[in-house]
Amino acid sequence: MKPADYSVREFDTLYCVKAWLPEDTESVTIGKLGKFNFSKGYYVYVGSAKRNIRARVDRHIQIEKKKRWHIDYLRPYLQIQAVQTYPGEEVECGLFERLRQENEGSMPVKGFGSSDCRCFSHLFYSKKEIVLVHST
Repeated sequence: MKPADYSVREFDTLYCVKAWLPEDTESVTIGKLGKFNFSKGYYVYVGSAKRNIRARVDRHIQIEKKKRWHIDYLRPYLQIQAVQTYPGEEVECGLFERLRQENEGSMPVKGFGSSDCRCFSHLFYSKKEIVLVHST
C-alpha cells in the first residue's frame, strides 16, 4: 500500500523515503553491517535510481521481498509516511546531507545505504517530525 504522500516523478533520479518507527526496536540485523538498535521516531532514507525510479521506490515500500538493500532489513518495522523524488542536480550525497541538516537529524548506522560512497550514512533519524523540501 502506497503512503498518502507519494510523489514520484519519472524523470527524477533521487528519492527519499520517510518513515515512522512506532517503538524502540532492538537487535535488528542490517545485512553485513551487523545488529543495531533503533529508537522510536522518524527516519529518512535517501537513494538514487538512474532509471525506473517508480519501481525502485515501490519495492522499498513492500515488506515481503528478498533483502537486497540495507533499507530492506529495517522496512518491516517501519510505517512508510512519504516518498518524494528529486532531480539529480544535488546528487544523492548532497540531498541526504541537506535534508539531514534541515531536520537536525542524526545518523544511527554507519554505512547504511552508503556502501558506494564515502558518506557516513544515507539514513537519518529525528525524534521530531521530518519535513521533506525541494531545494530552491
